[in-house]
Amino acid sequence: MPRHSRVRVGRVYDARTPEDGTRVLVDRLWPRGLSKQRADLDEWCKEIGPSRELRTWYGHDPDRFAEFGRRYRSELDDPGRAGALGHLRELAQQQPLTLLTATRQADISEAAVLAELLDPGAGSN
Repeated sequence: MPRHSRVRVGRVYDARTPEDGTRVLVDRLWPRGLSKQRADLDEWCKEIGPSRELRTWYGHDPDRFAEFGRRYRSELDDPGRAGALGHLRELAQQQPLTLLTATRQADISEAAVLAELLDPGAGSN
C-alpha cells in the first residue's frame, strides 16, 4: 500500500467523481450561489485558507503565484492552520483526497499549494 494517496485539486462547482475520494473545500469563504447539497463535500476546512490580506494582494494574478505560494506556506506555520494542514495530511494518508476551491483557475490557488505540500508532484486533474 502506498505511503499516502494522490492528492487532487478541483473546483467545488464540479460534480463528484469516483476518483475524488474525500472532497474538502479549502476556501475561507463559502462559494457564491452554491448550496451545501450541490457542493457534495465531505468537509469544509476554512481554517486552512489564506488570510484576507494575502488573498487581496494576490488577486489570482498568475505572475504573483510563486510569491503567493511562498507567503501562504509561511502563513501555514500559524498554529491553527498547521493543525488543519496536519488534518488534511491524515486524510490524504487514508484515501484519495480532492482539495476544492471556487476559483476559476484551481491550478494557481491555495488548493494547488496545499496539494504540493501534501503530495509533491500532485496537481489538478
